Amino acid sequence: MITIDGVEYAEDQLTDEQKYMVAQLQDLEQKITQLRFQMDQLGVAKNAFTNALIGGLQDATSDVPESTEE
Repeated sequence: MITIDGVEYAEDQLTDEQKYMVAQLQDLEQKITQLRFQMDQLGVAKNAFTNALIGGLQDATSDVPESTEE
């Protein structure tokens, strides 16, 4: 059964063209899900690199002695 706009259809009620469109929509949903998963991974990786950079910069500036002017 395929539900479209709240109406259930048996697959044998659909034309070949409609079955093709359903298959396309299912494939697109899978791709969208995969891309969201990859975006989540990329966001976490970006945050990790950003935090590592910030931490490295803070460490580097804390190692530099303060200049004293007389």
